[in-house]
Amino acid sequence: MMWPVLIIFGLIVLLPLLYIIVTYNRLVGLRQMVIESWSDVDVELKRRYDLIPNLVNTVKGYAAHEKETLERVIALRNAAAANHGSAASQAADETKLMLGLKQLFAVVEHYPQLKADAHFLELQRELALTEDRIAAARRFFNANTREMRQLCQTVPSSMVAGMFNFQGGDYFELSSDAERVTPRVEMG
Repeated sequence: MMWPVLIIFGLIVLLPLLYIIVTYNRLVGLRQMVIESWSDVDVELKRRYDLIPNLVNTVKGYAAHEKETLERVIALRNAAAANHGSAASQAADETKLMLGLKQLFAVVEHYPQLKADAHFLELQRELALTEDRIAAARRFFNANTREMRQLCQTVPSSMVAGMFNFQGGDYFELSSDAERVTPRVEMG
């Protein structure tokens, strides 16, 4: 006669506890995925930061009188590289950098011999590939962030997230103007 009461009591206590444990472990795993996917974005951003000074120096050889634009791109690159804040903060600096690169590519349009320079073309190709890799890493990061935010905001997982202080995080989004800056590589 006592067994049914113990079984019901056990289910009432164990099922919620099991749900909390499973949800907590899912949140921890997802937090690690967000961290890992941000690391992938960061690696590709650093790759871009390494390419930009070479690109600027190549342009400088042809367009020395465009000093203001070249210095601005380097300053924006340095600001973006120094940013170790949230994804939203990084995205703001990245947007400024991409718009600066847009100005740099506008300068390049006025120098046909620069556009034909093999070193410049190789740097431009590397930058285009890097931009593709950044976009892929950004999509992966944003997908993980979306899932984490969803778990932190929907019931009942939001209760577990709140108990253990899990946060949804920021997306890494560039303005639409900045996304259109990716250099085009024209094959002769």
